[in-house]
Amino acid sequence: MDKTQPHPLFKLATELGPLIVFFVVNAKFNLFAATGAFMVAIIVALIASYVVTRHVPLMALVTAVVVIVFGTLTLVLHDETFIKVKPTIIYALFAAVLGGGLLFNRSFIAIMFDQMFNLTSAGWRILTFRWALFFAAMAVLNEIVWRTQTTDFWVGFKAFGVVPLTMIFAIAQMPLIKRYHQDPASLEASDAAEGDVSKG
Repeated sequence: MDKTQPHPLFKLATELGPLIVFFVVNAKFNLFAATGAFMVAIIVALIASYVVTRHVPLMALVTAVVVIVFGTLTLVLHDETFIKVKPTIIYALFAAVLGGGLLFNRSFIAIMFDQMFNLTSAGWRILTFRWALFFAAMAVLNEIVWRTQTTDFWVGFKAFGVVPLTMIFAIAQMPLIKRYHQDPASLEASDAAEGDVSKG
């Protein structure tokens, strides 16, 4: 089934909406209420994304599953540690998948980012390595913040610190993306050449 390209503001709303809900509910009530609201908001965002685009990004799906699992543990056991360590698990998982893929000469960043652009093999490898390091660094940063700061500070950091850091890092990769960009025609020619070599 073909994917529909949504308005950029819709994509931003589905990504930031749950975080804003998490921050607001925590400010008005507590972390446990915010966790429940966050879980609901994540599910609503996934459903909205599928209804509009007929597609759910892999990163969003994996994140949602981890949120539901650790959110449920937080509420059932009434222990906020689980929801606080959840970002660490997600970042570490992404870093492990990307880094592990490189060990087998596979660049999973293209799948993770839903093939938003076309790069050469070298470009994908470099971009994958950089994002693997970024996710690893974010995992460490989340551990430092939640273990050394108050719950309200951690929630604020999660809602208004992580997103800007991620956007800044993503923008910083644009020179790399432009340098190794390959248009579809070049990719098709490259694939055809590889096919001819394999047949020869």
